Amino acid sequence: MIIDSHCHAWAHWPYEPPVPDPLSRGSIAQLLFEMDQNGVDRAVIICAAIAHNPNNTAYVVDAARSLGGRIVPFADIDCRWSSTHHIPGAAARLRDAAERWQLRGFTHYLNEEADPAWLLSPDGLEFFAVAAERGLIASLACAHAQMPVVRQLARRFPTLPILCHHLARVRAPLGFEASGIRDVLAAAAEPNIHIKLSGFGYASDAGWNFPCAETLWIARAIYEHFGAARLCWGSDSPVSRRYMTYRQSLEIVRAHCDFIAPTDMKLILGGTMERLLTSPPVAKR
Repeated sequence: MIIDSHCHAWAHWPYEPPVPDPLSRGSIAQLLFEMDQNGVDRAVIICAAIAHNPNNTAYVVDAARSLGGRIVPFADIDCRWSSTHHIPGAAARLRDAAERWQLRGFTHYLNEEADPAWLLSPDGLEFFAVAAERGLIASLACAHAQMPVVRQLARRFPTLPILCHHLARVRAPLGFEASGIRDVLAAAAEPNIHIKLSGFGYASDAGWNFPCAETLWIARAIYEHFGAARLCWGSDSPVSRRYMTYRQSLEIVRAHCDFIAPTDMKLILGGTMERLLTSPPVAKR
C-alpha cells in the first residue's frame, strides 16, 4: 500500500499568480486522478484555510465521507494565517473540531521565523494535552531552528505522534553545518517525532531540477538517524507542481533515494503512515 502522507485539496486555488483553472487545479477530483495514475492507495490531506478557502477543512471532510477512507482529513487548527493563531482557547477549538469531524489528526502551522515558545506555554500545553488525550496525530509545520522546542513538547506528551513537514525545512544550499540539520537529527532521540520525506523543492534553490539531487543528503541523514518506521513519504501536491509532477514527487524517494533498503522503502511509502492511522486512539478522559 502506498499512502501519501502530505497533500492538499482546495475548492479554489489559493496561490499567486492566478491560474486559468482555479476551481479545478487544487480540487479533490484532481488529487484522486493523480493518485489513480500513480498507484497511490490513500492520502492524508493537510487542510489549510488559505486565501479563498476559509472552510477548507469542511470541504475535505465532506469529500472524505463519500470515499470510504481513501482520503483522511487532518484539520487545519489555528494555523499561522488564521485569526485564532495562538490566542486563548486553542484547546477548546481543537476539542470541538475533533468531535465535530471525528478527526484522526490535525495540522498546525507555526510561523517558521518566530519563537516557538507558544508550544510550551499554558495554552499550548493544554492544546497538545487535548490532542494526546484523544489519540490524535499532530502534523506540525516548523523550521529546523524550532526543533529543540518541538523535542521538549514530544517529551511532555510521549504518546502523541508528531509529524514534521518537509524534511523539517532543512535547506541543502547552506551545507551540513549551517543548514540546521543537527537540530533535526537530535530530535531522533524522541521516539514520537516523525519526519515527512516531502517538500524537496523547498530544500533546494534550483527550482525545477528533478530529482533535486543536491537535497538527497538531507533525506539520507534523516533516514539514518530516524529509521524508516518514523519516516513518511508525502507529495505536497498540488503545491509541488511548482517544481515537479506528482509522479516525480513519488520517484524522488522510490527511485532516487537508493540508500533506502527495500523493506524500509515499504514502510516509508505507506507502512509507517498506515500504522499511525490504524493505531487505536487512547480512551478519552
